[in-house]
Amino acid sequence: MSDLSKVPVTIVTGFLGAGKTTLISHLIRNAGERRLAVVVNEFGTLGVDGDILQSCAIPDCPAENIVELANGCICCTVADDFIPTVERLLALEPRPDHILIETSGLALPKPLLKAFEWPAIRSRITVDGVLALADAEAVAAGRFAPDLAAVDAQRQADPSIDHETPLSEVFEDQLACADMVLLTKADLAGPQGIAAARAIIAAESPRVVPVVELTDGVVDPRVILGLEAAAENNVAARPSHHDGEDDHEHDDFDSTVVTLGEIADPDDLVVRIEALAREQHVLRVKGYVAVKGKPMRLLIQAVGSRVRHQYDRAWKPGERRETTLVAIAERAHVDPIAIREALAG
Repeated sequence: MSDLSKVPVTIVTGFLGAGKTTLISHLIRNAGERRLAVVVNEFGTLGVDGDILQSCAIPDCPAENIVELANGCICCTVADDFIPTVERLLALEPRPDHILIETSGLALPKPLLKAFEWPAIRSRITVDGVLALADAEAVAAGRFAPDLAAVDAQRQADPSIDHETPLSEVFEDQLACADMVLLTKADLAGPQGIAAARAIIAAESPRVVPVVELTDGVVDPRVILGLEAAAENNVAARPSHHDGEDDHEHDDFDSTVVTLGEIADPDDLVVRIEALAREQHVLRVKGYVAVKGKPMRLLIQAVGSRVRHQYDRAWKPGERRETTLVAIAERAHVDPIAIREALAG
């Protein structure tokens, strides 16, 4: 059993759009009698995920228990951001029973695990488990987790291929660090897709870990909370492509924020976002849209060319009605002018 004086922490990792925020929203609403606190680490300057989760606040997880650390990897800013945030959460009255950390989709989980070795917090918190979310449909299609034999054959045939793409490395590192893999959007993948995704995950994972299927973030909290993994104590058993490096960079990726006025036709904006993914290789678009004649704000969440949107709340009195979107891609594909022109139409 874990030391009951320590507050358990669950690290929720996974590639962009895998469903981390959706899962945490479900946990907030279905935490039972657990008092939760949430730390959200965004990539980019627009804090969409934190805003979404704060809108889910309930008495056992009030808005002040939901903290956003934007535009900076928490494992790279341990002393300045992460440690003070954890200390502030532990000082809350009543103290949280469980802390959830939603990492950036670009984050490597192993460096974050090492942050739990800091003396200021090591005796007070423990990593209950690392959850790696994987989009079942994307994995089944072979993205971010290619067949190792096929990749090796291609490497032998083409001497210029000597390493995986950055996206593959992120995905593999997340799997390698996980205590449990959550295969999300199972309804979109179908039985054959699920079977294919499971086979790929089994081939890529260095350890045998449970794989749980879920749709719309719905899962019994008893399945994923209370794992008592104490993951900070066996970091060495979780291999990474970046082992041996003193630190890590996220220079493979970049983001740009586009601010526009009111949009007349949301469907037309969706078409432009879809084209942005196809033509400019943008991985993720998310943000808020002001629609002419509509009193409510439109939330946009796009993963590649898959775009979801819904009205989330009314515009607040005095709040500027404008459209603000953040686009994330590999650095070579981030052209702020071209992305803005594509979104503006």
